Amino acid sequence: MEAQIKHYENKLAFEMDPSDLFDALNNGEKVIVIDARKAFGFEAEHIPTAINIPHRQMTIESTKHLDKEILYVTYCDGIGCNASTKGALNMAKLGFKVKELIGGIEWWKFDGYATEGTNGVKAGLKIECAC
Repeated sequence: MEAQIKHYENKLAFEMDPSDLFDALNNGEKVIVIDARKAFGFEAEHIPTAINIPHRQMTIESTKHLDKEILYVTYCDGIGCNASTKGALNMAKLGFKVKELIGGIEWWKFDGYATEGTNGVKAGLKIECAC
């Protein structure tokens, strides 16, 4: 039983689903979303507020402007892509607090959330600040 509990605690410590991410962004929590795909994927479509740092380009130099006290959530296309996993691993190795978005941008859209970019889905739920 203890091994099971630890397993599920670890999953929740290192992963986030689209609903949790949407709520965190809407509630103004200190979280930055990182699209770990190449730039052309980000430009075509991305989660609102996301920044693009392709996992292959995550280095001390390319991340030196980022705050290590903030939680970073990496994502990619979806379950057939592991750029978010590679990005999360790179960010953790660089000393950042990081979680991986379960299902990537595909599950984000599946849950009905808007995206931005040249192919963005504007009709979904939007992140709005009430401040």
